[in-house]
Amino acid sequence: MKKHATHDENPEWTGADFKRAVPVSGLPKSLQGKLRGRPKAAVTKEAVKLRLDPDVLAVLRATGPGWQTRVNTMLRERFAL
Repeated sequence: MKKHATHDENPEWTGADFKRAVPVSGLPKSLQGKLRGRPKAAVTKEAVKLRLDPDVLAVLRATGPGWQTRVNTMLRERFAL
């Protein structure tokens, strides 16, 4: 679950804040790309639909957050990738 920002971390903008604001297009090109979200991973993943038996899925989910990543790791190890 994401932590919600407190008022101190995200104060309401004042008139002075709006006057100082600059659109992304007004920033140097070297900064513009850095402000566009998370950088792309070197290896992107592909979403697939995989049908599993309920008991298998329950065991995987019981391992906690990140179970999908662990399944990917198990498959890579099994196929020596």
